[in-house]
Amino acid sequence: MQEYMLPWTVAVLRTMPERWVNLVQKLPEELLRMQPAQGEWSALECLIHLIDTERQVFPVRMRCFLEGRDFPGFDPDSQGNLPSVEQLPKDLAREFAGLREESLVLLEKLTPFDLERQARHGELGTVTLSQMVHEWAAHDLMHTVQAERAMMQPFIDRCGPWQPYFAEHRVAKSAGQAK
Repeated sequence: MQEYMLPWTVAVLRTMPERWVNLVQKLPEELLRMQPAQGEWSALECLIHLIDTERQVFPVRMRCFLEGRDFPGFDPDSQGNLPSVEQLPKDLAREFAGLREESLVLLEKLTPFDLERQARHGELGTVTLSQMVHEWAAHDLMHTVQAERAMMQPFIDRCGPWQPYFAEHRVAKSAGQAK
């Protein structure tokens, strides 16, 4: 199974930009910007976070591993960007796709030796490049699922007797927040 993991990882990372381009081209912007609950990210905020990590985290860390350097943690709340009304979802998805293409060029040059390289993460301690690359794919999937979960909320709220079927996917609303 281990020998398939890097191709699986590359496949996941290659698929995500296309998935996002498709979502933002076909879904209403209002749905993409809708926060599922106070303090929870909208789908668009998830995409912006993926752009942030594509700029500031994963390719940067990959270079650190290859250069034998350690790297700090990343706090999306203090180091990330917030969406603005000027940023169109389609433009953001295209930006993500372009950044990801650059990252894939780097990723596809890795050798099995490179994957065993170690570095010190500011919060997690010693990690390998292989672990970070696998975290990258899981991170993409997690935030894409989070975005889809955010977009599910208005449909769950209005599906009447089917709501219990979606219990695992409901976002808890704060006491004062309307559905």
